[in-house]
Amino acid sequence: MKDVAIEIKNMSKSFNIYADKANTLKERIIRLGKGKKEVHHVLNNINLTIKKGETVALIGVNGSGKSTLLKLITKIIYPNKGSIKVRGKTSSLLELGAGFHPDFSGRENIYFNASIFGLTKKEIYKRLDDIIAFSELGEYIDAPIRTYSSGMYMRLAFSVAINVDADTILIDEILAVGDQHFQEKCMNKMKELKEQGKTMVFVSHSKDAVEFLCDRAVWLHEGSIRMDGKTKEVLKEYTKVCG
Repeated sequence: MKDVAIEIKNMSKSFNIYADKANTLKERIIRLGKGKKEVHHVLNNINLTIKKGETVALIGVNGSGKSTLLKLITKIIYPNKGSIKVRGKTSSLLELGAGFHPDFSGRENIYFNASIFGLTKKEIYKRLDDIIAFSELGEYIDAPIRTYSSGMYMRLAFSVAINVDADTILIDEILAVGDQHFQEKCMNKMKELKEQGKTMVFVSHSKDAVEFLCDRAVWLHEGSIRMDGKTKEVLKEYTKVCG
């Protein structure tokens, strides 16, 4: 199993949704034992193995469980049942600006964000110029990031994520943000990382991006894997059903 990067076995995830949620301590005491709870099953008995060096797309309509699966792999949240094993260092780009402090500059946030991925201050310093150059933020790198547009956030977040030298890279639909030039630059960089043997899991609604980058696609439907196979074959079946 040394060639396996991600191994998911019999994994399920659900969330409890409470009606009329209490906002104060008094309301919680009064409603103790009276709140109605609904269990929302997001992922059901997922079995998935991703080998080292594979680039895999997760596709499916909104609400099918794609982003939840990425968060589970990243260990932001944990499964109710089953197991998830990830081997090697992981870099994730799941939510725009996650880990950024709005009152600090882009440069300062590079240090904060890269340290979350496990880099030392010395390692970050060595890669700082490459991160800034790739982001194309220029003089804005020293401005507070609360002044950034969503596209500038994405530039900085992606630039950090792809420069931490991770074994596995997880990317959500965040690349839909920003201008066409930078999106293409990101896709080309991901293609380069793929050629270097990095493992990537990519969530996208863009069929062109999935075909360009991924050799394999996993179609999630209502929390279960409906199809897993070669990208063109899965996209063909997915298009028949979902358009």
